[in-house]
Amino acid sequence: MIAELSQNWLLYAAIPVIGALIGYVTKRVAIEMMFRPAHRTFGWQGVVPKHRGRIAGIAAELLTTRLIDPREVLDRIDVDRINAEIEQPLLNAVDAIARDVITEHHPTMWEALPPLAQDMVIKQVQAATPRVVAQTLTELRENIDAVVDVKQFALAQLTKDDDRLVRIVRELARPELTFIARSGIWFGFVIGIAQAVVWALTKEPLVMPIFGAAIGLLTDWLAITLVFRPREPVSILGWPVRGSFHRRRADVAHRYARLIADEVLTVPNMLTAVLSGPRADRMLSLIEDVVADAVNEQTRAFRPLLAATGRNVAVGQLHRAAALKAMPMIPDTARSANGYLTSAMDVAGMIERRMLALPADEYESLLRPAFKQEEPKLIVVGGIIGAIIGELQLLLLFL
Repeated sequence: MIAELSQNWLLYAAIPVIGALIGYVTKRVAIEMMFRPAHRTFGWQGVVPKHRGRIAGIAAELLTTRLIDPREVLDRIDVDRINAEIEQPLLNAVDAIARDVITEHHPTMWEALPPLAQDMVIKQVQAATPRVVAQTLTELRENIDAVVDVKQFALAQLTKDDDRLVRIVRELARPELTFIARSGIWFGFVIGIAQAVVWALTKEPLVMPIFGAAIGLLTDWLAITLVFRPREPVSILGWPVRGSFHRRRADVAHRYARLIADEVLTVPNMLTAVLSGPRADRMLSLIEDVVADAVNEQTRAFRPLLAATGRNVAVGQLHRAAALKAMPMIPDTARSANGYLTSAMDVAGMIERRMLALPADEYESLLRPAFKQEEPKLIVVGGIIGAIIGELQLLLLFL
């Protein structure tokens, strides 16, 4: 054996190197199979795109039951600050809404008023807007579950396009994916040393493809397992060992919170869900009630002025018309306050803090479903690739 090793040392030195190559290649293939292709091609579709509905469902469930409290988020909004942030666009919107509604429903009466009187009416309505904003926020806090299904909203945002969930999972797992690829090199190299010894002793042709398959299978299984296990630190030969995903909890919580806050639970997205979602009719009713209170109160001041025109004003029909016109204008009106709202609601901070407090199994569910669903197939593919490279390795030895 010593004579054989000394005579063919270069070939034997190449065996563990090729083992390391097998380990790395099989890991890279497994990683890419997690995310590609986006659509079924030659019988295969990336694990995350294929199961994005299930993965997004788990994420939305965790997000809405454990990480986010909509009422607490809304409680952080200072009404006075909001009114200050949107004062000018709000006044402009109220001016446009009031003129449009009155002109549409009482054109003759409106035209009969002199311009100064029209301005007085508009200013009277505008004076009520800060209270309308405050009351709307109060009603929204108290009725948030009736106005928007937060879970369905989060699920819709996560599955809005084919790329979003893939991008979130890939970004969240980037260090783990790097660990998996690099671990394949070291695991493959160590197994390759054993492979070289067995080949030197037996010269059995099956050694190469069998060890190649073993490298692919074992290193894939080990790499994926070591991402999540052990959940809690354990000491092995004096070294603390813990699954890399659990070891990185603080970093994962920060990354995930920022991704969700920047791409999913944004102020424009939340406004769209409230104003245009499946339960938008309930938001319309809420705004209509608030507007009704404000209009009824303010019209007391200028009803004598309107009565001077000699016409009766059906104030009740103005409520819904004003609410209908207000709904689509809210996003543009609120745009100047997006920066304040994002900062005040601090969705990212809430998610990050609550993630750090999750039990290990719930925390793991952020990423584990992306690996677990097709894990056996990924490992088997690694074994097949390893066996093929092992066979090519055998051909190299006989060249």
